[in-house]
Amino acid sequence: MTALAVFLRDLRLAQRRRADTLAAAIFFVIVASLFPLALGADPAWLRRLGPGVVWVAALLASMLSMPRLFADDAADGTLEQMLLSPTPLPLIVLAKVGAHWLASGLLLTLVAPVLALQYGLDGPAIGMLVLTLLLGTPVLSLLGAIGAALTVGVRGAAVLLSLLVLPLVTPVLIFGAGAVEAAAGGMDSGGHFSLLGAILVAAAFLAPWAAAAALRISMD
Repeated sequence: MTALAVFLRDLRLAQRRRADTLAAAIFFVIVASLFPLALGADPAWLRRLGPGVVWVAALLASMLSMPRLFADDAADGTLEQMLLSPTPLPLIVLAKVGAHWLASGLLLTLVAPVLALQYGLDGPAIGMLVLTLLLGTPVLSLLGAIGAALTVGVRGAAVLLSLLVLPLVTPVLIFGAGAVEAAAGGMDSGGHFSLLGAILVAAAFLAPWAAAAALRISMD
């Protein structure tokens, strides 16, 4: 079982389970849209809180589908075949994470500019929001894969996964929202953006190995 075959298989499964993908996007829209109703109509207040709210909503929405990343494969025996495959397990994990991001994280990134308009963000801020989400949402999937691997076959995996992953993704939330806030205020956001990129590189290299090790432990 090659990594490419796993990647294409997961994309096909995501197309068949469009309801799950749409559920995450709808959840993202609802959460981000409720905050303006609760915060009031002050434009300055909304512009200040908008980047953080959109990022928090994206984080929560991305967590919805993470428990199933390995659970379905463990249930039908596919995960055991992956463990026995000559293809390195970290490469297979990376392929599954890539498919997960294309099916969910990319959609959230495309929806985000529409939600940003509710908070009165200008063009540069919306552009920075899209760029930070393009860098940050893959990190959410990569770190979420570690939690999903640790909770395979565990009852109440969704709650446990959130408890494991949310502290790890806090820096992504801080730097992502910080870059958008800096762009909205006309300040240099290069520092936040560079740190977010560094986190992505580190996560892309380390997370597949950690998730692979967690899978072997969970399946023993």
